[in-house]
Amino acid sequence: MEVKTVEKYIRMSPRKIKYVIDLVKDRPVQEAVDILSFTPRAAATAVKKAIQSATANAVENFKMNEDDLFIYEIYVNEGPTLKRFKPRARGRATRIRKRTSHITVCVSNGKEKEA
Repeated sequence: MEVKTVEKYIRMSPRKIKYVIDLVKDRPVQEAVDILSFTPRAAATAVKKAIQSATANAVENFKMNEDDLFIYEIYVNEGPTLKRFKPRARGRATRIRKRTSHITVCVSNGKEKEA
């Protein structure tokens, strides 16, 4: 059985988060959390929070064993972009794009899907 969690509107670009996600794909949940605890990138805290949320949902709502869970699927999508302007020389302005992301985490206990 799979449990899916989505962390939305994270104020970081998807490209930065993708580097961290690639570290923990297809790993057991506990191993992934340990890796992210020692990863020096800022995106590691957001990804770790999403994984822990998915794990908590699986344990509390579906009575799964935390030791059996692994990351079945994890990916990042682009969220809405906040557009700001910065003044430049000679009365001009430059657009600043503040990107956001949505992280989707699916954890599974390794058993087949129940119909």
